[in-house]
Amino acid sequence: MLKPAPTAGDTDWFTHDRFGLFIHWGLYALPARHEWIKHREEITDEAYQKYFDYFNPDLYDPTEWAKAARAAGMKYMVVTSKHHEGFCLWDSQLTDYKVTNTPYGQDLLGPMVEAFRAEGLKIGFYHSLIDWHHPDFPIDGIHPLRNHPDALEMNKDRDMSKYVEYLHGQTRELLTEFGPLDIIWFDFSYPGREYRGMSGKGRDDWQSEKLLKLVRELQPNIMVNNRLDLPPEMADVHTPEQYQPREWLRINGQPVVWETCQTFSGSWGYHRDESTWKSPEQLIKMLINTVATGGNLLMNVGPTARGVFDDRALAALDVYARWMKFHSRSIYGCTQSEFSAPSGCRYTQNEDRLYLHIFDWPFKHLYLDGLKDRVKYAQLLNDASEIRFTPPRLAADEARDALVLELPVVKPDVVVPVVELFLA
Repeated sequence: MLKPAPTAGDTDWFTHDRFGLFIHWGLYALPARHEWIKHREEITDEAYQKYFDYFNPDLYDPTEWAKAARAAGMKYMVVTSKHHEGFCLWDSQLTDYKVTNTPYGQDLLGPMVEAFRAEGLKIGFYHSLIDWHHPDFPIDGIHPLRNHPDALEMNKDRDMSKYVEYLHGQTRELLTEFGPLDIIWFDFSYPGREYRGMSGKGRDDWQSEKLLKLVRELQPNIMVNNRLDLPPEMADVHTPEQYQPREWLRINGQPVVWETCQTFSGSWGYHRDESTWKSPEQLIKMLINTVATGGNLLMNVGPTARGVFDDRALAALDVYARWMKFHSRSIYGCTQSEFSAPSGCRYTQNEDRLYLHIFDWPFKHLYLDGLKDRVKYAQLLNDASEIRFTPPRLAADEARDALVLELPVVKPDVVVPVVELFLA
């Protein structure tokens, strides 16, 4: 089976645990119409201020969040310490634009870290390299003021070096004030993106090598993602977003540690009117597909402005909870198999246990090429009931060294049934 080269950060736990919770939370929960609302609607700081003035998540209970994540089978979390809007969820000493200055008046990150750690989850911080509120962050093609008639003139007074000092200073705060962290998830670089004479931003703008050195010095074992615009081998994990690779992700031809981040609906932040919520089948198949191709799945929740996961998000988490209760063995510690799965199925494998995930339930017989004389025992994972198997009966299947499973006519009452195969 494939195995990525070692990286500077500790990825062993990560490639075992496979499943995490992303949390996008900020002032954008109040307008409730996408986390990029400030960009999309070209909102000025003055107009956006009302969301800061009324931010008061009075129902916030991070223990409830952590328990829901653990029940869903998630093993780690990554939360937005600061998104592109610049609003900070902790009591940063480097800005006034933080939760402790809102009507809520309390730190959000500290209690969240404690709650998730208490439930046994690893901890990660997403931190935006971008900041649309900071007065020294230059206006560019994705800035809310990009079409302001005075944008170029306004840029003359903005000093990127001062902003970089702020960015590195806040990174230091996050890595020194919350104990050992497991992931730092920077987002994102966009070099070469020119707009009306305003350039995008990359490694030189963020001073990425210096920033990465700071991270490694403060927390040597932490995992760092690939969005600093540095050479790919300097990242511990690669992060395709909102799409599912159909095979193990490779960089320069070599397999890497990777994680796809996905949403329950079409938005990362809380979006009241967004309606493309994924079905139970889609949710479970996304997790299986990801592990079957050697990756991790980071599924996102956007809490409301009152500090809760809404009923749609809780229902999605419950889909995972019900399926993972009986099938987590086919996820944890598993990876892409050395065998090729039949059509309409996916394999995951953990050493001598092969897991057959049946997306399209067949009538009675399922043919597993290459597994003749390779299986000692087979059972449905949801109830440990035996699945009998036979050698092939046709010459074509004999040539493929096929094993024939004899399945029940009626599909088990689970979203995706799994057959556990004990290999010889």
